[in-house]
Amino acid sequence: QVQLVESGGGLVQAGGSLRVSCAASGLTFRSVNMGWFRQAPGKEREFVAAINWSGGTTYYADSVKGRFTISRDNARNTVYLQMNSLSPDDTAVYYCAAGRGWSREVEYDYWGQGTQVTVSS
Repeated sequence: QVQLVESGGGLVQAGGSLRVSCAASGLTFRSVNMGWFRQAPGKEREFVAAINWSGGTTYYADSVKGRFTISRDNARNTVYLQMNSLSPDDTAVYYCAAGRGWSREVEYDYWGQGTQVTVSS
């Protein structure tokens, strides 16, 4: 059974930093791409960042480019999202996803339960 468990969310002030993690089990982690998506209240879920199976290629939404960094540790079956210069607009539930996908939700096969990130002004 595939499980993706996010952690590290919380409350942070604007301009601050936070790192969220996603631990995977039940799949061959080193062979799948990983993505981060987020959903703000009243809005549709949107793509944030993706990283390929080896960690050699990454891709970001324009809204987070230069502020967020996605990385992975295949030895620990974990993907990370380092978020810097946070603003209240980044407030959302953050989800990790695993599969063959890149920037579209439909391309991912497995999803975590999400972790709440709240940025206060």
